[in-house]
Amino acid sequence: MAIDGDAGRCVSADIAAGIPPAAALFRSLADENRLRIVARLARGEARVVDLVGELGLAQSTVSKHLACLRDCDLVDYRAEGRQSFYSLTRPELMDLLASAEQLLAATGHAVVLCPAHDTRHGAAGARSAPEAEFDHLLERLDRRTGGKTVS
Repeated sequence: MAIDGDAGRCVSADIAAGIPPAAALFRSLADENRLRIVARLARGEARVVDLVGELGLAQSTVSKHLACLRDCDLVDYRAEGRQSFYSLTRPELMDLLASAEQLLAATGHAVVLCPAHDTRHGAAGARSAPEAEFDHLLERLDRRTGGKTVS
């Protein structure tokens, strides 16, 4: 499932395009609004209307990001009557994000890469700072591992 260009791409679309699964996962997490949704769901399940109110996002934006996170199998929902309650399916995701925060603190946030230097997307498709940061980290990992998958 691909979502609009400003919000990024989801894992299945990236994998279909030949991008390694780890890179696709990090790209799906590189969107600030998806990270905000994940952080909120780490505190407990929520409905779309709850996320809209708490995060100050449009309903369509929340729904698109939830669809992406569901596509990644990071979020799922349970139906109760006419309502859907969303929750994280992989609690270890929070461990990954905590490790990323520790890395950023340890490096003094030196891994930030200016999105203007990302030539793959051109001016119209400029990457957000978090997306550029994840892309930069993935490129460095690729160079260190010779492009081999690391588990």
